[in-house]
Amino acid sequence: MDSVSLYLSLGSNLGDREANLRTALDLLDERLGFPPAAISSMIESDAWMFDGPCFLNCVVLYRLPLPEVSPRKEARRILDICKGIEKEMGRTDVEEYALDGRRIYHSRIIDIDILFYGDLRMNTKKLTIPHKGIYDRPFVTGPLSEIAEPSLKEEFPEYFTNIPQND
Repeated sequence: MDSVSLYLSLGSNLGDREANLRTALDLLDERLGFPPAAISSMIESDAWMFDGPCFLNCVVLYRLPLPEVSPRKEARRILDICKGIEKEMGRTDVEEYALDGRRIYHSRIIDIDILFYGDLRMNTKKLTIPHKGIYDRPFVTGPLSEIAEPSLKEEFPEYFTNIPQND
């Protein structure tokens, strides 16, 4: 079966963080229709860009069938799945921005971000792939480097030049 690799970042800093990540992973498996091909270690990190409890984070890789629709359309469907799981698990915050345009972050029971979807590059108001925050977030780059396939590193070398490699 031809497949496309989907990398997601998950984080939680409210309640039972590990249980939140495991619940989100179970829901992703169910909604995507496939088990993960790889899951990174779960790492603890300080809240990023705001004061709050520490996060527990991981990165997961799914190998999904090639989409029957355009990759952009499939990526938007996957985003809807991720946002639906966040809402179902109790995430209630909405995106908020300061006057200077900076995003204002808050504690959350679960956060699921699409990092990469195959070799897709897209930048829309609703979705940017590769995720624009990868460079700045060690809680993403560390777990990602654990499970990144060589093909991902070849397709997107700019994301792997300054992070530890586990080859």
